[in-house]
Amino acid sequence: MSLSSHHLDISRISSPILHGAKPGIDTGQMSVTPLSPAIGAIVSGINLAQPLTSEAENRLRELLLRHQVLFFRNQTITPREQRDFAQHFGPLHLHPIYPTVAEAPEIIVLDTEQNDLKDNALWHTDVTFSQTPPLGAVLAARHLPPSGGDTLWASATAAYDALSDGMKQRLEHLTALHDFTHSFPLSRFGRTEAEKEKWLRTREQLPPVEHPVIRIHPETNKRAIFVNEGFTTEVCGLEIEESAALLRFLFQHLSKPEFSVRWTWQEGDVAFWDNRATQHYAVDDYRPHRRIMHRATILGDRPFGPDITQQQKH
Repeated sequence: MSLSSHHLDISRISSPILHGAKPGIDTGQMSVTPLSPAIGAIVSGINLAQPLTSEAENRLRELLLRHQVLFFRNQTITPREQRDFAQHFGPLHLHPIYPTVAEAPEIIVLDTEQNDLKDNALWHTDVTFSQTPPLGAVLAARHLPPSGGDTLWASATAAYDALSDGMKQRLEHLTALHDFTHSFPLSRFGRTEAEKEKWLRTREQLPPVEHPVIRIHPETNKRAIFVNEGFTTEVCGLEIEESAALLRFLFQHLSKPEFSVRWTWQEGDVAFWDNRATQHYAVDDYRPHRRIMHRATILGDRPFGPDITQQQKH
């Protein structure tokens, strides 16, 4: 599917409210405006449709590690250019369920008129049902409702840092199961025979996977809470009631406003986030209006926790 096939007028009424944002910090040609102490920054002075210099790429990597999610305004970027930008940071993932753009199959289409996107309207980290969840993702706004449709991101490292020492110790050695069927049930994603066959193939290829509850970031070495409402089904080794209670506490803790930033999309907006240290929530408050987003997902590595040595993680 191409952009031209939509024939859509991409428009927006509101703009983000940046009360309390710190002054822009010059970094070469780029200007960086942090949005909160925990997470988020606006980066200006860069055209994502143009090939990145090595200096710009390195600067964006550093900013991503520092702010966890970066926002870019006023970008005119095609799906192929979005793909090319994302590929600077690693090979791209092909999603097993969502449709893709014909001329750039690495770009998935999140279209409320094509797919049931209820799985995005909760706090989640992308594709943690994989042995090697994504490093990050690049999301471009293609068609926006008149109002609503914001996206929130939360810092899982800030959430970890705010835990008591006792809770940190309790979580240090635990693992949890992540299952794609938790957000992609057959009842919603197997409506036709073709969809059902695709779902069954995916189920066979992607059985539930076990990840540490506390993940150590492979580049910053910071700890982060690595469970999410979208895909985490149970904490291993605990009784069902204990697991449910612990996950409920962690999900509520991660969603606190202190750890999050809320982004109001405008025409030409692009977001780039570190999937290893964040969660996000696409607010589903704009029906019956349509919302279309394009996402490029960058492949990552296998999560490791405090119990895993440097040798074992490879």
